[in-house]
Amino acid sequence: MQPVSGIHCRLHCSKRKLMPFFTGNKQSGDEKEIAKNTIAFFELVQKNILVTGGNGQLGSELQRVQLKAEDNLKFFFTDVDTLDITDRNALDTFVKANNIRYIINCAAYTAVDKAEDDIDLCYKINRDAVANIAAVAADNKAKVVHVSTDYVFDGTKTTSYVESDPVSPRSVYGRSKQEGEAELLRLCPQSVVIRTAWLYSIYGNNFVKTMIRLGKEREALSVVADQTGTPTNAADLAAAIVDIIRYAEAKELVPGIYHFSNEGVTTWYDFTLAIHREAGITTCKVSPITTAEYPTKATRPQYSVLDKTKIKTTFGLSIPQWEDSLRKCIEEL
Repeated sequence: MQPVSGIHCRLHCSKRKLMPFFTGNKQSGDEKEIAKNTIAFFELVQKNILVTGGNGQLGSELQRVQLKAEDNLKFFFTDVDTLDITDRNALDTFVKANNIRYIINCAAYTAVDKAEDDIDLCYKINRDAVANIAAVAADNKAKVVHVSTDYVFDGTKTTSYVESDPVSPRSVYGRSKQEGEAELLRLCPQSVVIRTAWLYSIYGNNFVKTMIRLGKEREALSVVADQTGTPTNAADLAAAIVDIIRYAEAKELVPGIYHFSNEGVTTWYDFTLAIHREAGITTCKVSPITTAEYPTKATRPQYSVLDKTKIKTTFGLSIPQWEDSLRKCIEEL
């Protein structure tokens, strides 16, 4: 028996076990009903997943995860050039045409300082497009996993932020992301919001790659030492997202807001020292400075360590220490 055209099915069962599913309809001679039930059968075992922002750091890591997958998840990776998520009709057409059951929204406007001037575009992507995703998902009975940020907090705490802590963003970027969260949960309550922080990867432009480049080019660097948080290897976040979807398929989706980063606590200064150490850079002197000595247009959270207890206990996740994940990333660069 051949799978339906265009559908790749990893089934560990025999023809003999599958045939009874079709037998009754074959006897009736209703070929249309046979085709309909055949498609329905494969929809039961294959779940189509739309990934927006598929060419970014996290989207690229999700592409690596899906290449290794041996289950019934089929991914559709899109980016701005293939699917405009600010166009609700285009999004709805894509979801319907591809029978999307999950949407992983990795798309975001992340130029934090530029957003202070580019307000309209920032909100269009981080709030309005998320509302489109939520509405389309709700209309098509799809579920959403949305990636948000530690910038929804003001950074005035001195202990780890939990999901129920009040939000109080201090930048255009942070406010746009917080309003995107609210729109998603209002329009599509069957959604998972994952706040993350200090994201890096072997893909794209990020702090890790910039510090390696500058460390090789310069004899000295000054890095902020009074902002505290936890780095996140996008590869670990990608694996966690797929594990959450697998959990949802095996049991049920547990909607709500969750926090995810690697384990541990550091500063941008100490993070830079670790990056140079792992990259074997010994010719660049790194000096600590204060936030006041490195002014930026957008205000950063002074402290944004995220408590991961909820996501670990709900979905049974194990999260690596940030030093171990940094080492693995640099080994691949």
